[in-house]
Amino acid sequence: MTTTVQDIGYAEQFAGWYDRIFPKDASAQILVDFLARHHPDPTAGTLEMGVGTGRIAAPLARHVGQVVGVDCSELMLEGLRQECDEATVRPVLGDMRTYSEDRRYGLVYIVCSALALQLDQQAQEESMLRAAELLAPGGRLIIETHNRPGCVALHEGSTRTSLFAPYPEPNTGLQTYATLLPDDLWHCSQIWYEADGTHRIGTEVLRLLTPEEVDSYAASAGLVRDGLWADAMGNPYQEAGLLFIASYKRTS
Repeated sequence: MTTTVQDIGYAEQFAGWYDRIFPKDASAQILVDFLARHHPDPTAGTLEMGVGTGRIAAPLARHVGQVVGVDCSELMLEGLRQECDEATVRPVLGDMRTYSEDRRYGLVYIVCSALALQLDQQAQEESMLRAAELLAPGGRLIIETHNRPGCVALHEGSTRTSLFAPYPEPNTGLQTYATLLPDDLWHCSQIWYEADGTHRIGTEVLRLLTPEEVDSYAASAGLVRDGLWADAMGNPYQEAGLLFIASYKRTS
């Protein structure tokens, strides 16, 4: 197994409030249920690339057994260890572009736009290739990521836009200042507002994807798409949607 791990610095910015932006709530459970339904063989094992603090992996393990969770950040993995024990999710420090091991899995998944945090085509394609190599015969790879056409449309022809998403908890919400950059990059500065009047600030950059581009990465890795949706509720893909989920299996 490779020991080369490059931490992209995401956790350092969002440590302490990552779980506030991405709560472990009903929306997470919808994705968990989707992954459990599309797992071809839970006895063959489950691997998440970009596991974070276990928002998806921990509840998924209750359906499919232990999940192996790979992340490039020790900070994220420490949060995962506080969430659950290794019998539920086994944390592994690793870079999704280079990670390898001898074991093969029935389901490998990369969700919450973790693939888009790889900021060039080569890094994204390498991540898909590594994930494909970790699939057992008949295994499935599932990708959830931001949808480039929908995110561009959100800007209504402008380079910059601002958005506010109120959260269910009173007087909390997320303000996003987004900028479209060359090479399909999307720069998002986030301000999280707490009910007590405090706030936190972080910045992330994504390389936005289309289903066709992910399909091309998959084809290079010997995979073919067997499903495409707008969300984990199973709604059909919409070009104007902000997300998409794609499922892939080996061609032979």
